[in-house]
Amino acid sequence: MKKIILFVLMLYSLSTLATPVLSMKERSKLIDNILEQRFSDVLPRIMAREGIDMWVLMSREYNEDPVLKTMLPSTWVSARRHTMLVIYDPGNGQPLERLAVARYAVGALFEKAWDKEAQPNQWKALKQIIETRNPSKIAINVSEAFALADGMSSTEYKKFMAVLSDDLKSRVVSGEKLAVGWLETRSELEMKHYPVLTQIGHSLISTAFSNEVITPNVTTTDDVVWWLRDQTRALGLTNWFHPTVSIQRQDSEVFNQVAAFSKRPGENVIQPGDLIHVDFGITYLRLNTDQQQHAYVLKPGENDAPLSLKKALKNGNHLQDILTSNFKVGRTGNAILSMSRQQAIDQGITPAIYTHPLGFHGHAAGPTIGMWDAQEGVPVKGDYPMFEKTAYSIELNAASYIEEWNKEVRIMLEEDAFFDGEKVIYLDGRQTKFHLIHPAEKQ
Repeated sequence: MKKIILFVLMLYSLSTLATPVLSMKERSKLIDNILEQRFSDVLPRIMAREGIDMWVLMSREYNEDPVLKTMLPSTWVSARRHTMLVIYDPGNGQPLERLAVARYAVGALFEKAWDKEAQPNQWKALKQIIETRNPSKIAINVSEAFALADGMSSTEYKKFMAVLSDDLKSRVVSGEKLAVGWLETRSELEMKHYPVLTQIGHSLISTAFSNEVITPNVTTTDDVVWWLRDQTRALGLTNWFHPTVSIQRQDSEVFNQVAAFSKRPGENVIQPGDLIHVDFGITYLRLNTDQQQHAYVLKPGENDAPLSLKKALKNGNHLQDILTSNFKVGRTGNAILSMSRQQAIDQGITPAIYTHPLGFHGHAAGPTIGMWDAQEGVPVKGDYPMFEKTAYSIELNAASYIEEWNKEVRIMLEEDAFFDGEKVIYLDGRQTKFHLIHPAEKQ
């Protein structure tokens, strides 16, 4: 019976989505269209901004450079054999040249540029392509600070440098800023579809945090977690991390950021009076969401959450406003963190800010704006400046003392947003009211 109920709920959620999830064939076409636009509109600007006229990327099968993986056609799950990509800017407003030094053309995105029968050595073929174009700077993906920009393996690096002349070696530079720029910058077509992801996430959270899924005194937090996993799969989507559902309640337990997500499921039966929290993210169209919201479980006789909890949520929303008001092109993550924390403290809010870029990855490349255990700032990643046309997961919490509970609670919020260079726009709004779950007798 329980399996039948879950299946019905899955069908219900599928039918209530504002925008239907695309078929795999439709997704494939859209992903390739997005990639083509990114190569024609996004990448040339970033290469010019960073003063790079050639970018060399490579991956051996199943050991993908994280950046190269975002450039593969929709029908390629991984690199094939040893895939080498060369992106060259010939200048004078000409389109980028995109070459695949590989046994195959990489879809319609990269032209096949290696004839193994004419030149059996792939490395020498790569060298010839570089020499013919004579670039000023050759960017490769090596970076100490940004893991996503450090995709060239040590083996590939040694072989690459060994095949180059001394003159070409002197032109090799880290492509760190180029890689981060490619990963963090969103295209017009991506932003047309990104709100759909956040709407799907919000829809699933809304159903999970309702009496359709939760029966107080019966349902556990782990039941809700696995419902979200099953529901994601039912939609033909995936999760980029295992969801968590945690509880704060009127007891003697002091909030602990780590323990809140590791308490044994058997001890986490959802009860009336509980403040429930979810952390949930999906992957669709090669993009990711990262969302956190709260629900309150009504006690018998209650019609709404206690006023003190509603004020706590309002404090969390105000902290969001403070943070996003400080987004500015050229301002570093650490500067935004410091300004926002000080303003919040001055206004009587106890803040913790740990906002991160969002896009091809959940914890994406770009400026880190605090970490929950590094509120003083984050070296290097926090010193990276903010650019326009970038997406972020506005993640933070505000602590409030709840008098009737005689303890402090944390309102932990996370909503996905886009920074156009002037303002921050939430992709599907944000939580300003608690989800409410009624006592079992009122279902």
